[in-house]
Amino acid sequence: MSITRRDVLTGIAATAPAVLIAAGEKRAFAETAGGSGGAAFAGKHAIAPLPFDAKKLSGISEKMITSHHDNNYAGAVKNLNKVEEQLASVNKDTAGFLVAGLKERELTFTNSMILHEHYFGNLGGNGRASGGIEKMVAATYGSFGHWEEHFRAVGGSLGGGSGWAILDYNFHTRDVRTYWSGGHPQALSFAAPLLVMDMYEHAYAIDYGAAAAKYIDAFFKNINWDEVNHRLERAEKASAALHA
Repeated sequence: MSITRRDVLTGIAATAPAVLIAAGEKRAFAETAGGSGGAAFAGKHAIAPLPFDAKKLSGISEKMITSHHDNNYAGAVKNLNKVEEQLASVNKDTAGFLVAGLKERELTFTNSMILHEHYFGNLGGNGRASGGIEKMVAATYGSFGHWEEHFRAVGGSLGGGSGWAILDYNFHTRDVRTYWSGGHPQALSFAAPLLVMDMYEHAYAIDYGAAAAKYIDAFFKNINWDEVNHRLERAEKASAALHA
């Protein structure tokens, strides 16, 4: 992960409960459960490769996107695998604070993995919106331009800090909405991410320093709207089944 104060504290929070559990409880669990914890404790999540040529993004350097992928995203996947392996040690006698620490890390790293994969997946395009997503966003926000202004403002509000700007398909309301997330554990309860913009400083600092607005400009130039439309189509099909 990037060497920042936030990441150091995160690493401490992640490893402390794991070390404590590994000391004694993992052995006890193996004896009672036969060493098999099931898929929930497998720790086998794979790091997905970038779905585009890192050299061909406009305004986002190969160095920036590669560092983001290979350090921040890959680090989250690796840490999630380690946490899942440690969760296999949890049993009825495990101290509550150890369980809570591991479960918080599990949620954080799971959402980080998912959101990063959506983020990279909606890059590599020409930035020109079209299709169903353009129409649905315009219907919900009055115009596509108004939505874009709103989405940029949400991202800008996170500049210099951490979080995500996410255009979700809301399965409860059955429409699209932009949501603010100040960290990995914050997400809409019943939704499918359609467009994800990473606003952690690790997503743009190499290229733009603290100039988050310039990064947002570059992000919009590289959106793969075809992928966003595919996500919308899948979400609408799932929504139809859920509300049948």
